Amino acid sequence: MSIRPYVPDFRLDMLGEPCPYPAVATLEAMPQLAPGQILEVVSDCPQSINSIPLDAKNHGYEVLEIQQDGPTIRYLIRR
Repeated sequence: MSIRPYVPDFRLDMLGEPCPYPAVATLEAMPQLAPGQILEVVSDCPQSINSIPLDAKNHGYEVLEIQQDGPTIRYLIRR
């Protein structure tokens, strides 16, 4: 049984979107969250594994989880 401690407040589905759109959309969405809220980003862009966590940290957001399932990558980021 797996326990998921983080429950996202919002979901950003970027499947099928080419880079750099998932990273850009993530940075555009984050300021709309209240401090402490969590955004789930789902992407299948291979470069997002580098760009999304780095951009989030550079803007002061906390990357809680990164899960990869085949080409699909799921990020949980807290504002």
